[in-house]
Amino acid sequence: VVEYLGHFISHDGVKVDPRKIEAMVGWPKPTSLMQLRGFLGLTGYYRKFVKDYGTIAKPLTVITKKGAFKWTEVSEKAFEELKEAMTTTPVLAMPRFDVLFEIHSDASDIGIGAVLVQEGRPLAYLNKALGPARIGLSVYVKEILAVVKVVCVWRLYLLGRHFRIVTDQQPLKHLLEQRIMTPEQQKFVSKLMGFDFEIVYRPGRQNTVANALSRREDVAELDAVTGPMWAIWVELQKAQDEDAHCRDVIEKLNVGHDEDEDLDMHDGLLFYHGRVVVPEAGSLCKDIIRHFHDSKFGGHSGVFWTWMRIASTFYWPGLRGDVRDYVGRCEECQRTKADAHRPSGLLQPLPVPARIWEDITMDFIEGLPLSNGFSGVMVVVDRLTKYAHFLPLTHPYTAKSISKLFVEYVMKLHGVPRSIVFDRDRIFMSSFWSDFFKLQGTELSMSSAYHPQTDRQTEVTNRTLEQYLRCYVHQFPKRWEDHLPWAEYWYNTTYHSSTKATPFELVYGRKLPMIVSYSMGSAVNDE
Repeated sequence: VVEYLGHFISHDGVKVDPRKIEAMVGWPKPTSLMQLRGFLGLTGYYRKFVKDYGTIAKPLTVITKKGAFKWTEVSEKAFEELKEAMTTTPVLAMPRFDVLFEIHSDASDIGIGAVLVQEGRPLAYLNKALGPARIGLSVYVKEILAVVKVVCVWRLYLLGRHFRIVTDQQPLKHLLEQRIMTPEQQKFVSKLMGFDFEIVYRPGRQNTVANALSRREDVAELDAVTGPMWAIWVELQKAQDEDAHCRDVIEKLNVGHDEDEDLDMHDGLLFYHGRVVVPEAGSLCKDIIRHFHDSKFGGHSGVFWTWMRIASTFYWPGLRGDVRDYVGRCEECQRTKADAHRPSGLLQPLPVPARIWEDITMDFIEGLPLSNGFSGVMVVVDRLTKYAHFLPLTHPYTAKSISKLFVEYVMKLHGVPRSIVFDRDRIFMSSFWSDFFKLQGTELSMSSAYHPQTDRQTEVTNRTLEQYLRCYVHQFPKRWEDHLPWAEYWYNTTYHSSTKATPFELVYGRKLPMIVSYSMGSAVNDE
């Protein structure tokens, strides 16, 4: 017996891991949307084992909609029925590619159903409700739709081998021989091209399984959506329950007596202005600061930038002061960061660009310890949004290798820039590089040899990148290339005082979901 992704695989077939069944049967009655979605996510992962899963789960999936969570007798009945169904899951046969696959399909007024079979043993079940636009289709077209749907779903089993489709719609036997009358039928049939199959007619009374699946009402589809969830969310909920002030506010909100519109409850957590309230007692405040400052995406940033990251998600009185105290005592920052001084000399500012990734700056960081075959970094920065790419370089690099790198990692994403600002580097002085951009209609601007402030932006970015890498690899300098993607992520998600936003927000027009951000209605699955 082989255990794989929550399944036990043996010569008899595939069955659900008994430990998962125990977890589903022992799941307590959900008291929040988060807990219900956790239960549905776990059971939905095994929906192919359960005939009519969507019908059984429908009363539960309905109340997962926004603002619809209300536990009733109907919900309780569906909850227990789904548990019971999970305890009687069959052993699905393992596919054998030397044996003919059969699809038994059917369509009704409300849905389509099918079962994948080999030698009379089921391999998988499928049922799907028809939307309003397709309920009015003719029976014949619905039968075609059923065939197309199941063939596409099970294409990994069917592609490249002969298989049989069993249906109770006799005209379907001649599907590929008859004249296709409508564009919709042509669209459906075109999806079957490339498959080798025969269609066999069998009266509906003999095609019992597919008939039953297609005639189940309210068949709902449920996918198991997974994502990372920070363990501290569970600790936060516990801390709020134990904190006297938070508990008092939560009780008032639950009974509707608290009139403070700034406070709200979501999935058992107290929010203030859309940010999670962190009780001041205990170590959670320090744990959160440590995570947002010391981690790779925190980048050992300064007080302001660390505070901005935390304040976008969390709230507690004195947050900024706590961040200032923590950053001021950070040994890593004191060990690796140099004092910043205002540069001297005259500045020659460039005009502000009108569009993103139209005017960029480029520079190189050289002389780094050899790391995974790389010894330098090519830094490309958009002058308008400050969005940057950090590309590792091998040594020696040439105009040809640099142009190839630029096309692969910058131009394919952002297009050809209108102008590029760079220092007088031997690479950019080459005729190949100049000719390359002339062919693209791009103007090259040289930084003044006596006033490098023209390219001040890239110099600052270089120094920031070097400082980031120093914080994490000063003890193991040959590992800097492993940290380069994290450095780029950190830089592009850090608030810039000049633009009053992060580069990511300006380029993509939305806030970046934090790695640890809280998704309302998400559920914990420890296994």
